[in-house]
Amino acid sequence: MGTTRIGQLRRSIGGVCLGVCSLVLLALRIPSASALSPTANEPMPQATQRAVFFAHRVVGYLTTRDGVELRYSALLPDGPGPFPSILNYSGYDPGAIGGVAYLADNTAMSVNLDQTLVSNGYAVVGVNARGTGCSEGQFDFLGPDYGRDGADAVEFIASQAWSNGAVGMANWSWAGMAQLATAIEQPSHLKAIAPGMTVGDIRLDSWAPGGVPAPAFVAGWWLYLQDRWDSVAASAVQEGDARCLSQLKRNRTTAENNNLSHIVIQHPIRDAYIEARHLAAKTAQIKVPVLSMTAFQDEAVTSRDGHYQDAMDPQQIWLIQTNGGHDLYESRRFRDTLIAFFDHFVRDQPNGFETRPHAEIWFESTSTGKGHERQEAVKPGMVATFAPGRPLVSAAHWWLADGRRLSPSLPAIGHPDAYAYPGRAPSVDADDDPDQDRWGKLAATWQRESLAFTTPPLRERWVTYGSASADLWVSVNSTDADLQVTLTDVRPDGQEQYVQRGWLRLSDRATDPSRSTALRPTLMDQPDSLRAMTPGTPALARVELPTFAHIFRPGSRIRLWIETPAPTGGYGFAPIAVPTQITLWHDAQHPSQLVLGRLDSPVTETPRPRCGQILKQPCRPDPLGNPISSAHSTRPKA
Repeated sequence: MGTTRIGQLRRSIGGVCLGVCSLVLLALRIPSASALSPTANEPMPQATQRAVFFAHRVVGYLTTRDGVELRYSALLPDGPGPFPSILNYSGYDPGAIGGVAYLADNTAMSVNLDQTLVSNGYAVVGVNARGTGCSEGQFDFLGPDYGRDGADAVEFIASQAWSNGAVGMANWSWAGMAQLATAIEQPSHLKAIAPGMTVGDIRLDSWAPGGVPAPAFVAGWWLYLQDRWDSVAASAVQEGDARCLSQLKRNRTTAENNNLSHIVIQHPIRDAYIEARHLAAKTAQIKVPVLSMTAFQDEAVTSRDGHYQDAMDPQQIWLIQTNGGHDLYESRRFRDTLIAFFDHFVRDQPNGFETRPHAEIWFESTSTGKGHERQEAVKPGMVATFAPGRPLVSAAHWWLADGRRLSPSLPAIGHPDAYAYPGRAPSVDADDDPDQDRWGKLAATWQRESLAFTTPPLRERWVTYGSASADLWVSVNSTDADLQVTLTDVRPDGQEQYVQRGWLRLSDRATDPSRSTALRPTLMDQPDSLRAMTPGTPALARVELPTFAHIFRPGSRIRLWIETPAPTGGYGFAPIAVPTQITLWHDAQHPSQLVLGRLDSPVTETPRPRCGQILKQPCRPDPLGNPISSAHSTRPKA
């Protein structure tokens, strides 16, 4: 869940405060089954049917293998049952779904998604992780108990009278990570998972992308978590649930022991604690079908996913990827695919889902409206599908050259360029309004605090996909510094459009040769691989740009900025503050380059969208002004 949504929820009726919530929710007069009995299975009162979409609500506590009791809430469809079930498991407020706060849309996930699932005959079951909401135990983000508790929840659901024994898992963010952790444990009744917008590697995906500490998101996320527990309390007050309120009060105190702001300070480099929570290192153990959704400009978890999909059987995973932000899992277009996926693998319907292409890429997605509607109404400008697996791409090389050019040819000679560090690079999409995409202002000193290398105008259409690599030979006058690379599309109309960003701490530059490719540098990121820079000595620094897809049309110019890490979405960095000069080398002995993945398959021609349409890819007037012209070919070496 991104920090942008914190502001959105706090502006909503349900998220203001407990007192206001109680007044509003009491006015709705929606009693819950849990007010009748902690394990009640009663029809909802007829007077509230216009406010609810489920026929029955079952609430109570399930017992894990070590005796900890977790709060759950199940929303059942109309009919005699038993029903296939979809589990929503996280530390937000899933154990309170169906309560008055939830019915006022004060919840972390999507009420409309739950309604769609229930209307299609699925029981929707929310379970709060241990030490969160009303669940017992000690909060421990992605700790060893997380997957085991998820597996216990799956088996508990399968044993209930209203369940037919088939369980799937849905939702995104923390609830997406929960699916990976649970499926790794291989519970026997889990049939399929659909994780979206996950963190597969808590360090390189979230806490320190490229090794650069990013503490701002963690701090904001902790406030958001307390906000979610406020909604749990609002429902518990209305329901008269003293046990829940007592446990929630206890959890607010005990959770502070593992407040993530403490944790990221206590574990500044990869260690046993972080590796134990490295989900992507264990996803080879997942044996059930997976529907994975990723947003390329995700402001909360990036689009990296820890590359967890790479370890899985390609015949067992289906990918949907799009430009845009963290909450696009709510998309109605994606929801149609999600229902078909569950119908086949959870309900066992012969609907042919297994024959669908395994990769679906949405290019240039747009939307209108505000809040949930903006997420739900997303429309791809063009969809490319690939079967049987992921699309094939060729590595295309643009070499950094004199004149701040990106050249298709490796220069024989070149003169280094330098900039002052640290600088103030512009933010992107870091505003509190989730419905506005924008660049931040350029600092008055930006010209001496950054470098930009640009291609000549393209003569042909470029369709790029996948991760990319900025391979930069750099030297510093000190022993360490942080890099940010920003990829943009400089359009013929004089606007510069954001595409993607990546980061690297120079002391964390060592890459794993067995796992790195031309398009994806894989950092060693181990304590014994960290190395200070030797002042004045060039070293190769490969910066990963997380997965993206973008169409560069004829007349556009591809640009790469090199600068100091700046706020990007919910990511606020803490770069090394020691002033120095960073020198960028680009000659035959130091061949700095941008390596992009170019799709080998043809993709449908579409008109260039106007600026401001494409989700999470804002435009700004080109700061460098006049186009760079060149007479030579603009097709780089592949």
